[in-house]
Amino acid sequence: MATTASFVPPKEPLGVLPRRVEVWGVPLDLGQTERGTDVGPAAMRYAGLIEKLRSDGHEVLDRGNLVVPAAVTVPEEERIRAIAEVTQVLCEATLATLEGGALPLVLGGDHSVAIGSVAASAAHGGTGLLWVDAHADFNTPESSPSGNVHGMPLAVVLGLGHPELVAVGKAGAPRLTKGDVVLLGVRQLDREERQALRRAGIQAYSMRDIDERGMNAVASEALAHLSHCARLHVSLDVDALDPRDAPGVGTPVGGGLSFREIHLLLEKIADTSKLSAMDVVEVNPMLDVRNQTAKLAVDLILSALGRAIL
Repeated sequence: MATTASFVPPKEPLGVLPRRVEVWGVPLDLGQTERGTDVGPAAMRYAGLIEKLRSDGHEVLDRGNLVVPAAVTVPEEERIRAIAEVTQVLCEATLATLEGGALPLVLGGDHSVAIGSVAASAAHGGTGLLWVDAHADFNTPESSPSGNVHGMPLAVVLGLGHPELVAVGKAGAPRLTKGDVVLLGVRQLDREERQALRRAGIQAYSMRDIDERGMNAVASEALAHLSHCARLHVSLDVDALDPRDAPGVGTPVGGGLSFREIHLLLEKIADTSKLSAMDVVEVNPMLDVRNQTAKLAVDLILSALGRAIL
């Protein structure tokens, strides 16, 4: 006699468990010359970030914005010190968030903000860093053609660069090592930066790797490289995406990650249940089209925190 199989609901992906999230806005645009990233946190909130996180079941505490001096009030020679002061405050704030058992979600601002947030993750311990960016951000003041600090934070968190920046969060705290870091999506490097990155031996996946092998294979390998880490900090520069999907960035580079490629990466991160901190940076509403980039950034955050298609 024929039988009817009972329906077995699909197993819930690990990453969709509700999280306690603390949102920190850092309206910093001192690390580069293109004005507008200071409005990035407001644009992402305006795109419904807090409400959408809560609708997905997460417990959200919006901590507002850190106080950041306006670029016009900071002389060029004082910008590194101002960035160091802001990122030190961010480090202390996000470390407290981590120690309280919540996930710090940092809304930039330019990528300089990661100097503070990543220092906090390193101090918390056992954390790997996935740096998703069109650029390596591995310059130092000596190698940088522009001198822009937002092109230096990955070097800084590994202990290279201006002493005031390297000192952020480092009083007796552990540092990340090269084995704790993966760079993904890179497609534009300065000449000396490329050489420094090779010397450092950081695991990096360029857009050519993704084109040839596909995001699924590259993302799986990147996460396997960080599998020794109990926690994962994702630092996402939205210029990693193709400018057709994310036009509101100050340093667009054609041929970036597609809408589906970036979502797949973040969905796979969510499935690990290891995400402990996240930065979303370089959203520039002044260069955007109807807040398109900020809206996409919100969707990417939701994917990283476990929103799935099914």
